[in-house]
Amino acid sequence: MPILSELPIRGRVVYLGVVHDRDVTLCSDPVERIEVDLAGFKHDWHAGLTRPSCGRVLNQYPRGTRIRNARQVTILSAEELAEIASAMDIPVIRPEWVGANILLEGIPALTTLTPNTRLMFDGGVCLTIDLENGPCRFPAEVIEEHHPGKGMTFAKRALGRRGLTAWVEKTGEIGLGEEVRVFLPPQRLYAPAQAGAAG
Repeated sequence: MPILSELPIRGRVVYLGVVHDRDVTLCSDPVERIEVDLAGFKHDWHAGLTRPSCGRVLNQYPRGTRIRNARQVTILSAEELAEIASAMDIPVIRPEWVGANILLEGIPALTTLTPNTRLMFDGGVCLTIDLENGPCRFPAEVIEEHHPGKGMTFAKRALGRRGLTAWVEKTGEIGLGEEVRVFLPPQRLYAPAQAGAAG
């Protein structure tokens, strides 16, 4: 019996980007199509089957520990980016400024999709959601270049709307305009954790 349930919504790819060298800039360069393999987006700085651990997993590993790369791809929502821009009182935040690999429209509250949700693209690629992508100072610095005096409010205004990281489950190509289907895993909270939080 299938364990993932397809939601009655469709997203659409409105931006694709590649971060060529994160040591030079966070910004992604727009592309119309991208080849996707099990390591991630071809030629993207975040691609790879493994990666050095970062601050997100300091509770588990010393920084720089070689671990499985579950943050191969960064996915954001066009609607959520517009909400962040409005909250920052600026006209727009372009997806390349925040290092987006994929910008989707049409999936409500994208950032709240749970880990292990599958995003199935028309062309056959499937991405599996890993975690919410927490806001940090690096996009803020890029936004500050375009909107002086506003950028440093990004982390606060983007909380809960910064998008998701994902890894590649099925390879292929993704093109602009493709539709995306959403397959959700069973939803339940881990009761012992809730009891511990309450106590």
